[in-house]
Amino acid sequence: MAQDILTAIRSRMGSLSKGQKRIANYITESYDKAAFLTASRLGKTVGVSESTVVRFAVELGFDGYPSMQKALQGLVRNQLTSVQRIEAANDLIGSRDVVSKVLQSDMETIRLTSEALDRDVFDGAVNAILSAKNVYIVGVRSSAALASFLNFYFRNMMDNVRLIDSTAVSEMFEQLVHVSPDDVVIGISFPRYSSRTIKAIQFCRDSGAAVVAVTDNLQAPAAKIAQYTLVAKSDMVSIVDSLVAPLSLINALIVAIGRKKEKELSNTYEELERMWAEYEVYERVRN
Repeated sequence: MAQDILTAIRSRMGSLSKGQKRIANYITESYDKAAFLTASRLGKTVGVSESTVVRFAVELGFDGYPSMQKALQGLVRNQLTSVQRIEAANDLIGSRDVVSKVLQSDMETIRLTSEALDRDVFDGAVNAILSAKNVYIVGVRSSAALASFLNFYFRNMMDNVRLIDSTAVSEMFEQLVHVSPDDVVIGISFPRYSSRTIKAIQFCRDSGAAVVAVTDNLQAPAAKIAQYTLVAKSDMVSIVDSLVAPLSLINALIVAIGRKKEKELSNTYEELERMWAEYEVYERVRN
């Protein structure tokens, strides 16, 4: 964690070289900016070589600069204001092609999500959803798009799904007042974590419902409440939250539920296809 890094830096200050002290002072005073600088850019900022920056990271016990940078980002990412996020994104991207940087970052978050996701926990969440009396979906602000997407497909699979949609905590509680131990609530929460989502799923947990959290790490507020935590990496720093990996995980959740309800789902979609054709829901594409 970043706080551990700051403590380690302060405890080692007396044994650091002159160049390393420059790095140490800059990080302790401006770690919100340092966390998103490359080793080369950090070195130029404080007036030392890139190799000095790398040796500094190793001195602190990391296997290289990327590991130290990632640890710093863990604390900073959830605290940045929108203005700071813009500045951090500009520092991170620099003069590189924006499209390439964003797409590569999203591909990396999907890879990391696939590697880190606990399949047993995922299967447990799927079984809990399938056996629930009611399934509530909670996700606000930027996570509202994910919640709406999940609700769209779940509603075609099950008739016991409810999307909690509100701008006020009190109104969310009113929609959740009948939550029971037979129910499951899916809380979708990513930085900067909305307090409305956390309060809502805490209420559901206190009411005895099972909680499935879709969030970015096991230390996230939603994860501390949930029985099942599905981790999807979301490491993009910008005014725009990257929801590519979370959406991919939600796709996997939808497909897993669909496979378990294959026969019922086939019947449902046969009826839907008939209705869509009869009422011309979709435009016909003609060559």
